[in-house]
Amino acid sequence: MKFTDLNLSEDIQSAVVAAGFEQPSPIQELTIPLALEGKDVIGQAQTGTGKTAAFGLPTLDKIHTEENTIQALVIAPTRELAVQSQEELFRFGRDKGVKVRSVYGGSSIEKQIKALRSGAHIVVGTPGRLLDLIKRKALKLNNIETLILDEADEMLNMGFLEDIEAIISRVPEERQTLLFSATMPDAIKRIGVQFMKDPEHVKIKAKELTNVNVDQYFIRVKEQEKFDTMTRLMDVDQPELSIVFGRTKRRVDELTRGLKLRGFRAEGIHGDLDQNKRLRIIRDFKNGQIDILVATDVAARGLDISGVTHVYNYDIPQDPESYVHRIGRTGRAGQSGQSITFVSPNEMGYLGIIENLTKKRMKGLKPPTAQEAFQSKKKVALKKIERDFADEAIHANFDKFKDDAVKLAQEFTPEELALYILSLTVQDPETMPEVEIAREKPLPFKPSGGGFGGKGGKGGRGNRGRDNNRRGGYRGDRNRDDRDGGRRDFKRKSKNNSRDFENRGNKRPHRASSEKKNGFVIRNKGDK
Repeated sequence: MKFTDLNLSEDIQSAVVAAGFEQPSPIQELTIPLALEGKDVIGQAQTGTGKTAAFGLPTLDKIHTEENTIQALVIAPTRELAVQSQEELFRFGRDKGVKVRSVYGGSSIEKQIKALRSGAHIVVGTPGRLLDLIKRKALKLNNIETLILDEADEMLNMGFLEDIEAIISRVPEERQTLLFSATMPDAIKRIGVQFMKDPEHVKIKAKELTNVNVDQYFIRVKEQEKFDTMTRLMDVDQPELSIVFGRTKRRVDELTRGLKLRGFRAEGIHGDLDQNKRLRIIRDFKNGQIDILVATDVAARGLDISGVTHVYNYDIPQDPESYVHRIGRTGRAGQSGQSITFVSPNEMGYLGIIENLTKKRMKGLKPPTAQEAFQSKKKVALKKIERDFADEAIHANFDKFKDDAVKLAQEFTPEELALYILSLTVQDPETMPEVEIAREKPLPFKPSGGGFGGKGGKGGRGNRGRDNNRRGGYRGDRNRDDRDGGRRDFKRKSKNNSRDFENRGNKRPHRASSEKKNGFVIRNKGDK
């Protein structure tokens, strides 16, 4: 099936074509026709499967741009996801003239109120800020025709259930509701039964949680050798865009500083940064002005950036689901990607736990030596010099230095001048600045316990011999530090302690069909 077969309006179709999309993803293929028919839909699929377009395209299709009213509301768990959804909806709705606004905490509420007053057809926001705006009567929901809950399970995990129910209770009952979630816990099912009209459940099952386009590697390395190993690997692989994941805010700050000292264009994001700075860094990363984004799990949640070629897990994640989320930042839109996880010797048991979840084995990787990294940097420098000499724009500036160049040519040999140029261009590993990254305790591993360390022991990995081939076989014995804390920034408690919707006059009626299991029809899209 192609997007042209989905009966979208011409202006939405043209925006999809301009974005370079031809075939819908499985979640889009099943969801869009149902949404266009006006049905309530529960879409269950992993992150990175195209859920924004799945709810966005049919929603944009229904917007009446001649009416200056808010006709659709999207509730998202984080500020970053709200901004990215707003950007994507704006991109697809620009030809039609749809106005999309995003609202979220950590930014001026007055500016957001002013933006809403200037007009909006779709509002995307985080639960806490949406409630604030509703209470201030700055956000009017009486004309909402489509309500979308994005990453519903994530909002549940972050303590937003009461806020979500409070917002839903203020939206007109005669509406279409689209709910998207990677998992389907009981609380999410209850929303589907209580607040949706005979929802159809579209479930995309996957044989592998991780993207088949992502090559997954690990490097067994001592904690104090991680940073040098990672930068050497970057010198050898020359990633176009990469994300480095650190376990804590302090770790992100130290890695960012160290990468800059080594000459990399890097910036870091975490929960303590000013929101405007975070958005600027993400924008610069998308535009290629930054090569490396360093982030905590919370700060990077919901990032949807095309062109990321490498993901480096400087710290092994605190739970296997976080690993799936991290490496899902690369290998998107059919492109290939690589993930490299650095594991200290006494954290090796975690690899088996991750592999039990992803159903995919990571390959051992032999770290490059300092000399291999140096040789790679020289090759890059020589190619750049060749490219620059072929660039006529650079040649245009040569005349300014002609007299000085003649004097230098008389005083030094061509070989001496070339050696000097290369010494300025390529950083010698022996003269590189020392970078100290504070040591952190390894994750505790309990082969027979619960949680991350309790399933599968050491993963049955055993002792594998080392191989001189960098791309495989480099294995050894497989044997919670402080969290980022960013979630606490988003959690809100309602002033109204009662969320008993049975006692509310504005409760949305229970409209689930008794003939359907759990109140909704299940449609599966095979084992893709």
